[in-house]
Parts: sequence; structure tokens; C-alpha cells
Amino acid sequence: MMLKERIQKLRKEKNMSQERLADILGISRQAVTKWENGESLPDIDNLIKISNIFSTSLDKLLKDESCVSNYEKSSIDEDIISFLCEAKKNTYAGSMSKLSNSSRPNSVDLIYNKGPYKYYDSYFGGERFIGEEVLFKNEIPIWAMNYSGIEINDRFSSNFLKEALSKVEVSKPFRGPSVYKNGDYIYVCQVDGDFSYFKGKEEIYLETEKVYQCYFHGGIIK
Repeated sequence: MMLKERIQKLRKEKNMSQERLADILGISRQAVTKWENGESLPDIDNLIKISNIFSTSLDKLLKDESCVSNYEKSSIDEDIISFLCEAKKNTYAGSMSKLSNSSRPNSVDLIYNKGPYKYYDSYFGGERFIGEEVLFKNEIPIWAMNYSGIEINDRFSSNFLKEALSKVEVSKPFRGPSVYKNGDYIYVCQVDGDFSYFKGKEEIYLETEKVYQCYFHGGIIK
């Protein structure tokens, strides 16, 4: 079940209209409609409010129980997703050194190989960045993801981001887990779609202040 479906289900179980939920949250009904249609995602403040309204945890609210569709489970080798998670944990999240010879001027390139698989992460920038991850099998690209983000202020911690990304799960092999906390830092990742075609957003908050955000999208290459 996706976040958009979970919000709608929780609302209907409370016999609550979109207008009523919007009033409680102090937003427009159109915003709730967009959430339930999958056109946009609520920010962390509204996610916390929604979890309180419906007496559920952030983790349960955000947890996607079907990130990899039944079709993809039958057509994508499980080794591919396992390798992808392993590669992510051993490159940026694992503070792997960048290649000395970059593929493009001023790009940062990270590569991880195992058997027939190759993972390539290439990005530009630092405080404001944009990049792409590509997964190859026998030198043929089979999956990719583009991402773009910003460090909002100097309270952002790259070490915490890497720590959160190192928790990537096979059930959600995109960025980090739905929710991850350490001290006053909280990482939240929301995904709409599955391994074959998806879009999402990750954010980091220090207490209640947003210090980082990143948007991503991608899917299977055919």
C-alpha cells in the first residue's frame, strides 16, 4: 500500500472528509486531494500531524508494503536488488573514495562491481547537487535513478545522511528507510511507485527545522 492509499484509507476509516482533514491540518482541500492522487507528498510537519490524528506511527504511515510489484518480483532477479543495496552501502554511504579520473569535468564518480553487475553513481556539486545512479548487468544498463538536492543550512550533517542511506532496505531499494532517527536528527523518505517506475523525496530535520531535501525518480530501463 502506497502513502496516498494509506492516507485515504485512514481518513475513510474515521468517516472524515477531505475538507475536514484539510481544516484540521490548516491546509486546502486541494492539497489533500493531491496527496491522495499521488500528485504531491506531505511534508514532515503534516506527516507528524497525520500520524497523530489517526493514532499511527510515522514508520507505519510511510512504510510501503509493495515497493516491488508482483510483476517485477517475477521478472527481476532478486540478486539485482540485493546487489543494488550492497552497492549503495559501499559507495557514497560507505564514504568510498571517488575515482581519480572522472567521466565528465568536475563530476564525482563512484563505481561498485560484483560478478555480472556494475553500479555507477555520478554527481555534480556539493551543497546543491544533481546526479544519476545506473545499474548494469553484463555492461547493459537495466535500472537508473536521477536525483537532485540541497543542503538548506549549515546545520545539515552529511555523516547523518550517509548513516541513513546505509540503512537502505531490499524492500525499498531507492535511498534510505521510511524513517530513521539518531539524536535530534530525523530522516524521512517517501516513495510513490515501485522498482519499475517511481518518484520520491527524502528530507532531514534537526528537531523541527528542515536542513536538507532531495527529490529522485527512475525505474527499469528497457
